[in-house]
Parts: sequence; C-alpha cells; structure tokens
Amino acid sequence: MTAWHVHVYIQLKDGVLDTQGKAVERSLHSLGHDSLQAVKIGKYVQLWINADSEQSARQQAVRMCDDLLVNGIIEQFSVEVEGE
Repeated sequence: MTAWHVHVYIQLKDGVLDTQGKAVERSLHSLGHDSLQAVKIGKYVQLWINADSEQSARQQAVRMCDDLLVNGIIEQFSVEVEGE
C-alpha cells in the first residue's frame, strides 16, 4: 500500500455569487491594481490516503468530497493525486 498525497481544489460554481472574491477584487482595485479582471476565492484541502493505486486514492478522495468536503449545490472541485 502506498501513501498518496491528494490535492483538492474547491471553487464556487459559475453563477454563484462570490462575495468574498468581489470584496477582494474591489480592495485590489482601490490599491491601484487596475489590470485585475476578476477574483475567485476557493478552498484548498490536502489529503494523505493509503491506497493500492492512484485510481483508488482518487476515488476515495472524490467520495470524501461528496460526503463532506464539498457542497455540491454551490461548489465544484478538482482532484490531483501524486505518489508520496
């Protein structure tokens, strides 16, 4: 069994108002960052999963996202897996 380092990136779905991102965007503009187009704030979660394969680690991580880590109504996520 191998320990897999899993990176989970969570963002609000398109069309969901990102109030935190909008606040950061306004603040950056007020600080003179005029080239800034948009800001999206998300979450980053690291998991270390013992599994026999990369595919198994990915499947377990996706289940963890579906069970607890991600609100599927308003959030979307992506998963990256690397061997440790």
